[in-house]
Amino acid sequence: MEQDFVTAQRTAAMAPDSYDVYDQCFHNLDIVWYWRAIQPIETSRIQIWDEMSDLARSVGRGASGRELGDAPATRLYVQPDATLSANPTGQISMLPTVHNFDSFAINVGKVSLDVDRDVTSWSELLNTRWHGRVALVDEPAIGAFDLTMALVAAGRMQVRDLGNMTVAEIEEMYHHAVDLVNSGHLAPFWRRASEPVERFANGELSISSIWSPSVVAMKARGLSVRQASPTEGYRAWHGGLCLAKHLEDHRLDMAYAWFNWFLDGWAGACMARQGYYMSAPDRVRGFLDPEEWDYWYEGKPAARDLPDPEDHLAIRAGEVRSGGSYRARSKHIAVWNSTMDEHNFLVRRWNEIIALAAGRRVRRRAS
Repeated sequence: MEQDFVTAQRTAAMAPDSYDVYDQCFHNLDIVWYWRAIQPIETSRIQIWDEMSDLARSVGRGASGRELGDAPATRLYVQPDATLSANPTGQISMLPTVHNFDSFAINVGKVSLDVDRDVTSWSELLNTRWHGRVALVDEPAIGAFDLTMALVAAGRMQVRDLGNMTVAEIEEMYHHAVDLVNSGHLAPFWRRASEPVERFANGELSISSIWSPSVVAMKARGLSVRQASPTEGYRAWHGGLCLAKHLEDHRLDMAYAWFNWFLDGWAGACMARQGYYMSAPDRVRGFLDPEEWDYWYEGKPAARDLPDPEDHLAIRAGEVRSGGSYRARSKHIAVWNSTMDEHNFLVRRWNEIIALAAGRRVRRRAS
């Protein structure tokens, strides 16, 4: 069943008997692993484990010179004492699959703006030219980073460790958010990828936190939307598949069969057509036309019109993917989506921000 981030995480942690496979992100592991809702995965049963990208299997260096946030490798390997770390073992907590490098998108059809040339920073989210038409994603382990990176880039606050903010830093971010909501700069937030598509289409939004499927969907609808490539770097995330704790015998075998099929290329090609990457890219290449591979993974101009996963025209000939190639984008990470030490405090403050924005929207409609 499809659920938003928050609901899926709650279901995974509190109702592990209700599912067999959990499809989420590495930054959610701290919660579901803590509750022992999932069981270790044997890498010996993953047929192409040795072909997997190093992006998730080892700790690298981000745009800042060090990797901030919940880099997948830091909680990938299951240790003998059942803790998670980057020390390789024969068991993993989550099978690395789909991933991407996110920022924000701008509807350039409404303004005379070259996003690649004129929009160089996360601080653009705070630019007064977008007043009232700015939205963030409603997920504290994601949206809080977008806002904090914008505030830091604009010189409005400083943080010691972007991936693990202190109570005082979260509190400072919260007060900035309250001001931005009360002033009308921030529009109500969104949870599902379809929401910004509709809100860009009807003119409610001009700039927003964005996920790649939303960008592709808007392009398919003829909207002139461009994702920014901030100099500070992307907010990266890495998805994966987990085994529910109750799986055993035949049902466990079926889950492993699903894992191996998912990595074999066809699923990755579907994901590529909506802007996502797969952790076994060489397998994906065999299921994409050369022109698709060149656009989505190599960052080359589209040699012809390209389809979305439902075979609708999405990418026009001559377009170049924002940020360039997979290699270039993967080396430009500012922070990984994270569950901070002070996550509970962040969630409480974040929910207050969301409630404030929602309340303001209701009052505006009533008036």
